[in-house]
Amino acid sequence: MSNAILISLRASKPRAGVVAIVSNPARNFATEDVDYTNLSLYKRGSGGRSSFNGIVATVFGSTGFISRYVCNKLGKIGTQLILPYRGDNYDPMRLKVVGDLGQVYFHPYNLKDEDSIRKVVQYSNVVINLVGRDWETRNFNFNQVHVEGARRLARIAKEAGVERFIHFSSLNASEDPKGVILKNGSKFLKSKALGEIAVWEEFPEATIFRPADVYGQEDRFLRYYLHNWRRQLQNMPLWDKGEKTVKQPVHVSDVASGVVAAIRDPDSAGKIFQAVGPKRYLLSELVDYIYRVTHRDRDNWGYRRYDMKWDPFFQLKVTMTQKLSYSWPLGHLHWEKLERDHVTDDVKAELPTLEDLGVSLTAVEDQLPWELRPWIYGQYHGHDADDPMITATPPKVAV
Repeated sequence: MSNAILISLRASKPRAGVVAIVSNPARNFATEDVDYTNLSLYKRGSGGRSSFNGIVATVFGSTGFISRYVCNKLGKIGTQLILPYRGDNYDPMRLKVVGDLGQVYFHPYNLKDEDSIRKVVQYSNVVINLVGRDWETRNFNFNQVHVEGARRLARIAKEAGVERFIHFSSLNASEDPKGVILKNGSKFLKSKALGEIAVWEEFPEATIFRPADVYGQEDRFLRYYLHNWRRQLQNMPLWDKGEKTVKQPVHVSDVASGVVAAIRDPDSAGKIFQAVGPKRYLLSELVDYIYRVTHRDRDNWGYRRYDMKWDPFFQLKVTMTQKLSYSWPLGHLHWEKLERDHVTDDVKAELPTLEDLGVSLTAVEDQLPWELRPWIYGQYHGHDADDPMITATPPKVAV
């Protein structure tokens, strides 16, 4: 910036006075405006975990499944993380190690308390909304979480001057979902579609991710189908045997990589990205493959898949589970989940995917044997330690 010197020139006569401004033409400093005046907000270090990359990210829903991977990848590249949490302070404790010393901060908040939200976004330039519910409770229904909550986060982030807002919706989100099992379709998918509209009304530059079924450690996809309560003894009930539903599951690490890539890419603002895997499979093929990998096939375990619409006992089981364990359905088994399970993944050709963000996608058959190794039936007996592991036949790709 040029130096200005104010000089008062007084003439010899008392009545004649002249005031002039003389500018020094030398420019020793940058003349461009800067966004921040606090030096602590600028990049420092050579890159990596022990550096600071200039990103201060607030991650709502930090104790959830996807968030653990997102926080880990952000922490590895020197991001400062602010992690709001609801409930016990021990829930987010494991996330302390995803970043270097002094780079991970925790703060309690409530989705309905705007003051607590403002406190955790006021110093951030990136906000990620991973808040969601798989089932409704007495305290929070789908609309309060996916629509009103998302709108509130987007509005407050905009008011705080946040540069990037990343919002997670769902693949197949629709304002008028077609019912497969439930007559009126999935309330979850409807609320997710309305949430997208609410976010863009408050934060037009928001980036939205629509993930398909996400699998990984501690997921609700692989472990859901392997749960004892999801089966009827050795029998797996699926609507139409799962032979009319096509799925395109994605590995959680790929989703997290997509989030990091979107934050770094300014052109991703205001776009919807479909977080799907590289291949499409029939649901029946996926479930059969899960049980083949865990050595629970028909020959050595008695596995069988059948049409659940003709099993009134399983239907009664789902209804009673939903009524008796309302806050946390046993085995995550409830009608809303079953409805979403049997909705075919609708991947729109006009919308970008994770590959457009430069993410190399992981195939199901390459990752599932490792993910499911702890669930292999009889893995500690019946063969020598040096015997090779039995390789399951990969699932057939849907046309």
